[in-house]
Amino acid sequence: MKKFVKLASVACVAAMMVSTVAMADGETFKIGGIGPMTGAAAAYGMGVMNGAQIAVDEINEAGGVNGFQLEFNPQDDEHDPEKSVNAYNTLKDWGMQMLLGSVTSGPCTAVKAEALNDNMFLLTPSGSAVECISDADNAFRVCFSDPSQGAASAQYIGENGLAEKVAVIYDSSDVYSSGIYGTFRQEAENQPFEIVAEEAFTADSKTDFTVQIQKAKDAGAELVFLPFYYNEAALVFTQAAAMDYAPLWFGVDGMDGILTGVEGFDTSLAEGVMLLTPFSADAQDDLTVNFVAKYQELYEEVPNQFAADAYDGVYIMKAAIEKSGVTPDMDTSEICDGLKAAMTEITVDGLTGAGMTWSADGEPSKAPKAVVIEDGAYKGM
Repeated sequence: MKKFVKLASVACVAAMMVSTVAMADGETFKIGGIGPMTGAAAAYGMGVMNGAQIAVDEINEAGGVNGFQLEFNPQDDEHDPEKSVNAYNTLKDWGMQMLLGSVTSGPCTAVKAEALNDNMFLLTPSGSAVECISDADNAFRVCFSDPSQGAASAQYIGENGLAEKVAVIYDSSDVYSSGIYGTFRQEAENQPFEIVAEEAFTADSKTDFTVQIQKAKDAGAELVFLPFYYNEAALVFTQAAAMDYAPLWFGVDGMDGILTGVEGFDTSLAEGVMLLTPFSADAQDDLTVNFVAKYQELYEEVPNQFAADAYDGVYIMKAAIEKSGVTPDMDTSEICDGLKAAMTEITVDGLTGAGMTWSADGEPSKAPKAVVIEDGAYKGM
Protein backbone atom coordinates (compact mmCIF):
# COMPACT_ATOMS: atom_id res chain seq x y z
CA MET A 1 0.00 0.00 0.00
CA LYS A 2 2.82 2.40 0.87
CA LYS A 3 4.44 1.76 -2.51
CA PHE A 4 1.11 2.49 -4.23
CA VAL A 5 0.71 5.74 -2.34
CA LYS A 6 4.20 6.87 -3.32
CA LEU A 7 3.57 6.06 -6.98
CA ALA A 8 0.20 7.78 -6.87
CA SER A 9 1.77 10.89 -5.34
CA VAL A 10 4.46 11.01 -8.02
CA ALA A 11 1.82 10.59 -10.70
CA CYS A 12 -0.21 13.37 -9.14
CA VAL A 13 2.75 15.74 -9.20
CA ALA A 14 3.41 14.81 -12.83
CA ALA A 15 -0.20 15.69 -13.58
CA MET A 16 0.23 19.00 -11.76
CA MET A 17 3.21 19.83 -13.92
CA VAL A 18 1.38 18.95 -17.13
CA SER A 19 -1.65 21.04 -16.16
CA THR A 20 0.62 23.92 -15.19
CA VAL A 21 2.40 23.89 -18.54
CA ALA A 22 -0.90 23.53 -20.34
CA MET A 23 -2.35 26.70 -18.83
CA ALA A 24 -2.38 29.61 -21.22
CA ASP A 25 -0.09 32.50 -20.43
CA GLY A 26 -2.00 35.40 -18.96
CA GLU A 27 -2.39 37.42 -15.85
CA THR A 28 -1.55 34.76 -13.29
CA PHE A 29 0.98 34.69 -10.47
CA LYS A 30 3.59 32.01 -11.18
CA ILE A 31 4.85 30.21 -8.07
CA GLY A 32 7.75 27.78 -8.35
CA GLY A 33 8.30 24.90 -5.97
CA ILE A 34 11.60 23.08 -5.38
CA GLY A 35 12.19 20.02 -3.21
CA PRO A 36 13.06 16.32 -3.14
CA MET A 37 10.25 14.47 -4.91
CA THR A 38 12.43 11.38 -5.37
CA GLY A 39 15.26 9.94 -3.31
CA ALA A 40 15.84 9.56 0.41
CA ALA A 41 14.05 12.76 1.45
CA ALA A 42 11.07 12.37 -0.87
CA ALA A 43 8.56 12.25 2.00
CA TYR A 44 9.42 15.89 2.71
CA GLY A 45 9.27 17.11 -0.85
CA MET A 46 6.13 15.20 -1.79
CA GLY A 47 4.39 16.54 1.30
CA VAL A 48 5.35 20.10 0.34
CA MET A 49 4.22 19.79 -3.27
CA ASN A 50 0.95 18.11 -2.34
CA GLY A 51 0.14 20.59 0.42
CA ALA A 52 0.97 23.56 -1.79
CA GLN A 53 -1.21 22.28 -4.62
CA ILE A 54 -4.20 21.91 -2.29
CA ALA A 55 -3.79 25.54 -1.21
CA VAL A 56 -3.38 26.78 -4.80
CA ASP A 57 -6.51 24.93 -5.89
CA GLU A 58 -8.52 26.27 -2.95
CA ILE A 59 -7.46 29.85 -3.62
CA ASN A 60 -8.17 29.61 -7.33
CA GLU A 61 -11.60 28.05 -6.73
CA ALA A 62 -12.41 30.93 -4.35
CA GLY A 63 -11.60 33.54 -7.01
CA GLY A 64 -7.82 33.83 -6.74
CA VAL A 65 -5.84 36.66 -5.16
CA ASN A 66 -7.10 40.15 -5.92
CA GLY A 67 -8.81 38.60 -8.92
CA PHE A 68 -5.68 36.84 -10.25
CA GLN A 69 -5.20 33.08 -10.44
CA LEU A 70 -2.15 31.18 -9.16
CA GLU A 71 -0.01 28.71 -11.12
CA PHE A 72 2.21 26.24 -9.28
CA ASN A 73 5.13 24.41 -10.90
CA PRO A 74 6.93 21.82 -8.69
CA GLN A 75 10.49 20.72 -9.52
CA ASP A 76 12.50 17.82 -8.08
CA ASP A 77 15.96 18.52 -6.62
CA GLU A 78 16.55 15.08 -5.02
CA HIS A 79 17.85 16.90 -1.89
CA ASP A 80 20.92 17.97 -3.88
CA PRO A 81 22.13 21.62 -3.89
CA GLU A 82 23.38 21.55 -7.48
CA LYS A 83 20.15 20.01 -8.75
CA SER A 84 18.21 22.56 -6.72
CA VAL A 85 19.98 25.40 -8.53
CA ASN A 86 19.25 23.67 -11.84
CA ALA A 87 15.58 23.47 -10.85
CA TYR A 88 15.63 27.17 -9.96
CA ASN A 89 16.94 28.03 -13.43
CA THR A 90 14.30 25.82 -15.03
CA LEU A 91 11.63 27.72 -13.11
CA LYS A 92 13.13 31.07 -14.11
CA ASP A 93 12.85 30.02 -17.75
CA TRP A 94 9.21 29.13 -17.08
CA GLY A 95 8.57 32.65 -15.75
CA MET A 96 8.56 32.08 -11.98
CA GLN A 97 7.71 35.23 -10.00
CA MET A 98 8.07 33.84 -6.47
CA LEU A 99 9.51 30.66 -4.98
CA LEU A 100 8.16 28.23 -2.40
CA GLY A 101 11.38 26.40 -1.53
CA SER A 102 13.71 24.87 -1.38
CA VAL A 103 12.43 22.22 1.03
CA THR A 104 15.67 21.07 2.71
CA SER A 105 18.42 23.22 4.17
CA GLY A 106 21.46 22.53 1.97
CA PRO A 107 19.62 23.01 -1.33
CA CYS A 108 17.76 26.00 0.07
CA THR A 109 21.00 27.72 1.01
CA ALA A 110 22.35 27.18 -2.51
CA VAL A 111 19.17 28.52 -4.12
CA LYS A 112 19.01 31.49 -1.75
CA ALA A 113 22.15 32.93 -3.33
CA GLU A 114 20.54 32.74 -6.78
CA ALA A 115 17.28 34.26 -5.57
CA LEU A 116 19.11 37.09 -3.79
CA ASN A 117 21.02 37.93 -6.96
CA ASP A 118 17.72 38.04 -8.90
CA ASN A 119 15.77 39.76 -6.10
CA MET A 120 13.29 36.87 -6.32
CA PHE A 121 10.90 36.48 -3.38
CA LEU A 122 11.73 33.23 -1.55
CA LEU A 123 9.62 31.58 1.13
CA THR A 124 10.97 28.24 2.30
CA PRO A 125 8.36 26.06 3.96
CA SER A 126 10.86 23.89 5.81
CA GLY A 127 14.48 24.96 5.22
CA SER A 128 15.46 25.44 8.85
CA ALA A 129 19.21 26.17 8.76
CA VAL A 130 20.10 29.75 9.64
CA GLU A 131 21.90 30.03 6.31
CA CYS A 132 18.68 29.36 4.36
CA ILE A 133 17.53 32.96 4.78
CA SER A 134 20.38 34.81 6.50
CA ASP A 135 21.80 37.94 4.87
CA ALA A 136 19.01 37.97 2.29
CA ASP A 137 16.19 40.46 2.70
CA ASN A 138 14.16 38.65 0.03
CA ALA A 139 14.04 35.36 1.96
CA PHE A 140 11.57 34.20 4.64
CA ARG A 141 10.58 30.90 6.20
CA VAL A 142 7.45 29.19 7.52
CA CYS A 143 9.16 26.72 9.88
CA PHE A 144 11.28 27.35 12.94
CA SER A 145 15.01 27.87 12.47
CA ASP A 146 17.46 25.24 13.71
CA PRO A 147 18.52 27.34 16.72
CA SER A 148 14.88 27.78 17.69
CA GLN A 149 14.24 24.03 17.43
CA GLY A 150 17.26 23.15 19.55
CA ALA A 151 16.47 25.57 22.33
CA ALA A 152 12.76 24.76 22.33
CA SER A 153 13.48 21.02 22.50
CA ALA A 154 15.72 21.43 25.54
CA GLN A 155 13.13 23.63 27.20
CA TYR A 156 10.35 21.15 26.53
CA ILE A 157 12.34 18.22 27.91
CA GLY A 158 13.35 20.18 31.01
CA GLU A 159 10.07 21.90 31.75
CA ASN A 160 8.11 18.65 31.40
CA GLY A 161 10.57 16.60 33.45
CA LEU A 162 11.01 13.97 30.75
CA ALA A 163 14.44 12.80 31.92
CA GLU A 164 17.33 13.55 34.24
CA LYS A 165 20.00 11.97 32.02
CA VAL A 166 19.99 12.80 28.31
CA ALA A 167 22.18 11.66 25.43
CA VAL A 168 22.51 13.34 22.03
CA ILE A 169 23.35 11.68 18.71
CA TYR A 170 23.84 14.14 15.86
CA ASP A 171 25.28 14.50 12.36
CA SER A 172 28.34 16.74 12.67
CA SER A 173 28.65 16.96 8.87
CA ASP A 174 25.16 18.39 8.39
CA VAL A 175 24.36 22.06 9.03
CA TYR A 176 20.77 21.20 9.99
CA SER A 177 21.69 18.62 12.62
CA SER A 178 24.74 20.37 14.07
CA GLY A 179 22.89 23.68 14.24
CA ILE A 180 20.08 22.19 16.31
CA TYR A 181 22.55 20.32 18.50
CA GLY A 182 24.50 23.49 19.27
CA THR A 183 21.57 25.44 20.66
CA PHE A 184 20.16 22.36 22.40
CA ARG A 185 23.43 21.95 24.26
CA GLN A 186 23.53 25.64 25.17
CA GLU A 187 19.95 25.71 26.48
CA ALA A 188 20.45 22.40 28.34
CA GLU A 189 22.69 24.27 30.79
CA ASN A 190 19.57 26.12 31.98
CA GLN A 191 17.47 22.97 32.36
CA PRO A 192 17.21 20.36 35.15
CA PHE A 193 18.79 17.52 33.20
CA GLU A 194 22.35 16.41 32.45
CA ILE A 195 23.75 15.56 29.02
CA VAL A 196 25.62 12.34 29.77
CA ALA A 197 26.69 11.45 26.22
CA GLU A 198 27.23 13.48 23.04
CA GLU A 199 27.94 11.27 20.05
CA ALA A 200 28.47 12.42 16.47
CA PHE A 201 28.36 10.73 13.09
CA THR A 202 28.96 12.02 9.56
CA ALA A 203 27.54 11.52 6.10
CA ASP A 204 30.22 8.87 5.56
CA SER A 205 29.26 6.88 8.65
CA LYS A 206 25.48 7.01 8.86
CA THR A 207 24.60 3.34 8.58
CA ASP A 208 26.03 1.88 11.79
CA PHE A 209 25.06 3.63 15.02
CA THR A 210 25.90 0.84 17.45
CA VAL A 211 28.85 2.67 19.02
CA GLN A 212 26.81 5.83 19.66
CA ILE A 213 23.87 3.82 20.99
CA GLN A 214 26.10 1.77 23.30
CA LYS A 215 27.66 4.90 24.78
CA ALA A 216 24.23 6.39 25.46
CA LYS A 217 23.13 3.13 27.05
CA ASP A 218 26.29 2.83 29.18
CA ALA A 219 25.84 6.42 30.38
CA GLY A 220 22.36 5.59 31.63
CA ALA A 221 20.56 8.01 29.33
CA GLU A 222 16.81 7.84 29.87
CA LEU A 223 16.17 10.03 26.82
CA VAL A 224 18.10 10.32 23.56
CA PHE A 225 17.78 13.47 21.48
CA LEU A 226 18.04 12.87 17.72
CA PRO A 227 18.27 16.12 15.71
CA PHE A 228 18.39 14.58 12.22
CA TYR A 229 16.29 13.05 9.45
CA TYR A 230 13.97 10.06 9.58
CA ASN A 231 16.07 7.70 7.40
CA GLU A 232 18.94 7.68 9.89
CA ALA A 233 16.48 7.64 12.80
CA ALA A 234 14.92 4.42 11.46
CA LEU A 235 18.35 2.78 11.57
CA VAL A 236 18.93 4.03 15.13
CA PHE A 237 15.60 2.60 16.32
CA THR A 238 16.24 -0.73 14.61
CA GLN A 239 19.78 -1.09 15.95
CA ALA A 240 18.81 0.04 19.46
CA ALA A 241 16.05 -2.58 19.59
CA ALA A 242 18.59 -5.26 18.66
CA MET A 243 20.76 -3.99 21.54
CA ASP A 244 17.82 -4.15 23.97
CA TYR A 245 17.94 -0.40 24.58
CA ALA A 246 14.63 1.43 24.77
CA PRO A 247 15.03 5.00 26.03
CA LEU A 248 12.57 7.79 25.30
CA TRP A 249 13.42 9.09 21.83
CA PHE A 250 12.99 12.80 21.12
CA GLY A 251 13.37 14.33 17.65
CA VAL A 252 12.65 17.49 15.70
CA ASP A 253 10.89 18.24 12.42
CA GLY A 254 13.29 16.07 10.40
CA MET A 255 11.79 13.06 12.19
CA ASP A 256 8.43 13.73 10.55
CA GLY A 257 8.14 11.07 7.86
CA ILE A 258 9.34 8.16 10.00
CA LEU A 259 5.95 6.43 9.66
CA THR A 260 5.71 6.57 5.87
CA GLY A 261 9.08 7.49 4.39
CA VAL A 262 11.25 4.41 5.04
CA GLU A 263 10.47 1.30 3.02
CA GLY A 264 10.71 -1.88 5.08
CA PHE A 265 10.96 -0.10 8.43
CA ASP A 266 9.06 -1.66 11.33
CA THR A 267 7.10 1.41 12.42
CA SER A 268 6.25 -0.22 15.75
CA LEU A 269 9.83 0.67 16.74
CA ALA A 270 8.82 4.35 16.55
CA GLU A 271 6.05 3.90 19.10
CA GLY A 272 6.41 6.50 21.85
CA VAL A 273 8.80 8.70 19.86
CA MET A 274 8.31 12.40 20.60
CA LEU A 275 9.11 15.24 18.26
CA LEU A 276 8.83 18.98 18.22
CA THR A 277 6.63 20.14 15.37
CA PRO A 278 4.23 23.01 14.70
CA PHE A 279 1.58 20.69 13.21
CA SER A 280 -0.50 17.85 14.61
CA ALA A 281 -2.76 16.03 12.14
CA ASP A 282 -5.11 14.93 14.92
CA ALA A 283 -5.94 18.49 16.00
CA GLN A 284 -9.67 19.15 16.01
CA ASP A 285 -9.85 22.73 14.74
CA ASP A 286 -11.81 23.13 11.50
CA LEU A 287 -8.81 24.15 9.40
CA THR A 288 -6.79 21.06 10.34
CA VAL A 289 -9.73 18.66 10.07
CA ASN A 290 -10.61 19.92 6.59
CA PHE A 291 -7.01 19.89 5.37
CA VAL A 292 -6.33 16.37 6.65
CA ALA A 293 -9.56 15.04 5.13
CA LYS A 294 -8.79 16.61 1.75
CA TYR A 295 -5.18 15.40 1.81
CA GLN A 296 -6.19 11.86 2.68
CA GLU A 297 -8.81 11.84 -0.06
CA LEU A 298 -6.31 12.97 -2.68
CA TYR A 299 -3.14 11.16 -1.57
CA GLU A 300 -4.36 8.30 0.67
CA GLU A 301 -2.08 9.17 3.57
CA VAL A 302 -1.99 11.47 6.58
CA PRO A 303 -0.23 14.77 5.82
CA ASN A 304 3.04 15.47 7.60
CA GLN A 305 4.33 18.78 8.93
CA PHE A 306 5.98 19.58 5.60
CA ALA A 307 2.64 19.43 3.81
CA ALA A 308 1.18 21.77 6.42
CA ASP A 309 4.14 24.16 6.13
CA ALA A 310 3.64 24.38 2.36
CA TYR A 311 -0.11 24.81 2.62
CA ASP A 312 0.46 27.71 5.01
CA GLY A 313 3.24 29.00 2.74
CA VAL A 314 0.88 29.51 -0.19
CA TYR A 315 -1.64 31.29 2.02
CA ILE A 316 1.17 33.45 3.43
CA MET A 317 2.07 34.43 -0.13
CA LYS A 318 -1.60 35.21 -0.74
CA ALA A 319 -1.71 37.49 2.30
CA ALA A 320 1.49 39.26 1.22
CA ILE A 321 0.16 39.75 -2.33
CA GLU A 322 -3.08 41.20 -0.97
CA LYS A 323 -1.24 43.50 1.42
CA SER A 324 1.28 44.73 -1.15
CA GLY A 325 -1.08 45.05 -4.09
CA VAL A 326 1.46 43.60 -6.52
CA THR A 327 0.15 42.37 -9.87
CA PRO A 328 1.37 39.67 -12.29
CA ASP A 329 2.35 42.21 -14.95
CA MET A 330 5.07 43.65 -12.69
CA ASP A 331 8.61 42.36 -13.08
CA THR A 332 10.01 39.83 -10.61
CA SER A 333 12.08 42.38 -8.69
CA GLU A 334 9.13 44.75 -8.25
CA ILE A 335 6.99 41.88 -6.99
CA CYS A 336 9.74 40.87 -4.57
CA ASP A 337 10.08 44.39 -3.18
CA GLY A 338 6.34 44.54 -2.58
CA LEU A 339 6.12 41.13 -0.93
CA LYS A 340 9.11 41.50 1.39
CA ALA A 341 7.74 44.81 2.69
CA ALA A 342 4.32 43.22 3.24
CA MET A 343 5.74 40.23 5.14
CA THR A 344 6.54 42.35 8.20
CA GLU A 345 2.99 43.74 8.25
CA ILE A 346 0.80 40.65 7.81
CA THR A 347 -0.58 38.23 10.39
CA VAL A 348 -1.63 34.76 9.27
CA ASP A 349 -3.63 32.05 11.04
CA GLY A 350 -2.60 28.70 9.62
CA LEU A 351 -2.17 25.00 10.23
CA THR A 352 1.25 25.53 11.79
CA GLY A 353 0.43 28.47 14.01
CA ALA A 354 -2.13 31.09 14.95
CA GLY A 355 -1.25 34.75 14.62
CA MET A 356 1.98 34.07 12.72
CA THR A 357 4.10 37.14 12.06
CA TRP A 358 7.53 37.76 10.50
CA SER A 359 10.46 39.99 11.33
CA ALA A 360 12.58 41.73 8.70
CA ASP A 361 15.20 38.97 8.99
CA GLY A 362 12.63 36.49 7.67
CA GLU A 363 12.03 34.56 10.89
CA PRO A 364 8.50 33.58 11.94
CA SER A 365 7.00 34.07 15.38
CA LYS A 366 4.69 31.28 16.58
CA ALA A 367 4.39 28.81 19.44
CA PRO A 368 6.02 25.35 19.17
CA LYS A 369 4.07 22.12 19.76
CA ALA A 370 5.08 18.55 20.49
CA VAL A 371 3.58 15.29 19.24
CA VAL A 372 4.06 11.66 20.22
CA ILE A 373 3.66 8.58 18.05
CA GLU A 374 0.89 6.39 19.47
CA ASP A 375 -0.74 3.44 17.75
CA GLY A 376 1.14 4.23 14.57
CA ALA A 377 -0.03 7.84 14.33
CA TYR A 378 1.09 11.31 15.44
CA LYS A 379 -0.90 12.64 18.39
CA GLY A 380 -0.72 16.11 19.92
CA MET A 381 0.53 16.53 23.46
